[in-house]
Amino acid sequence: MPPRNLWSNMRELLQILEIYDSLQHSPTKLALATVVKVKGSTYRRPGARMLMTDDGRTVGSISGGCLEGEVLEKAKLHVMNGKAQLAVYDMVSDADVWGLNQGCNGIMHLLLEPVTHPQGAIQFRFLHHCLRGQRRGVMATVFRVEGEIKVELGARVMLSEDGTVTEDVREPFLTAALLEDCREILRSGRSANKEYRLTHGSVEAFIELLSPPLPLVIIGAGSDAMPVARLAKELGWHVTVVDHRSALATRERFPSADVLKVARPEDYPSELAPSPDRAVVIMTHNFSHDLEILRHMLPTPLRYLGLLGPKQRTELLLRKLRESGSHPTEEQVARIHAPIGLDVGADSPEEIALSILAEIQAALSHRGGGSLKNHDGPIHP
Repeated sequence: MPPRNLWSNMRELLQILEIYDSLQHSPTKLALATVVKVKGSTYRRPGARMLMTDDGRTVGSISGGCLEGEVLEKAKLHVMNGKAQLAVYDMVSDADVWGLNQGCNGIMHLLLEPVTHPQGAIQFRFLHHCLRGQRRGVMATVFRVEGEIKVELGARVMLSEDGTVTEDVREPFLTAALLEDCREILRSGRSANKEYRLTHGSVEAFIELLSPPLPLVIIGAGSDAMPVARLAKELGWHVTVVDHRSALATRERFPSADVLKVARPEDYPSELAPSPDRAVVIMTHNFSHDLEILRHMLPTPLRYLGLLGPKQRTELLLRKLRESGSHPTEEQVARIHAPIGLDVGADSPEEIALSILAEIQAALSHRGGGSLKNHDGPIHP
């Protein structure tokens, strides 16, 4: 099962890849900052990234805005023309060490790297492979080296879900240990920090699970589906819109959708292969179509299944399913989110879209979607 924050950095990563691609053959110098470890309360979590250029442009973020300027200057002065380095920002101390006065209560470890070939190219090729190739993978990045171990900061072991391994660690024992933990992370679905003690010192690595953008299928191309598709793309999700009406499932109405399909409900088994990572939102406003869609969708593995309409309508749909010979299990019925969305007082199509996407995010994160002021304990577990 995907971890709670698996898709949280997707839009940011895709934007970084886009800028990196556009500048590969330019003289612009680049550096990448990656959050590799945190302790306590921090605005961003491990895996957050910011790409920086020598003319002061940035893409992505590693804090709420309080560290970006400092990190950019550090990268321009010490990293773009040099080697990778680890920067540790302690926001717990009462002393305003960095002159930033952040008001946070955590410690953040940032790996700052020059984006030069071939090392930078290896990392970015793997990010391309996972995010744009719709594949999962794990990337282990060395960010702390102590002792006399001849391993550079930023050295990596990268494992694709098809078993392909790429590495530039060049230390056999450490490479084997990193690869073993990469396989475990791929199985468990949760990124982690790991420390390795060797004969001549120790190494710490951030082992990061990478996954393609969340696949969201919107069934129904009415006007209320348009803001759902638009906002989902803002989150970096992979959006498919399906409708039997070719006049509605158009690029003009859904310019940001990744895939547009014209298909009738009875054709969905061949058009929409089941996926345990997929979220499906049913917005057809057509009772008979919804009946056929539920007949197909309920038995398939899905991450989320939401159905537009009041609770009584859903109960009638389920009763008609049983009368027609389909017998969804209690577990399958419990998976349906209907009425769809969180109770935020939504009324307009945009507000309803916000409510729907907020519920999907809560479901992905295994959270109830309530107000954080009523939540005991830390925001991030």
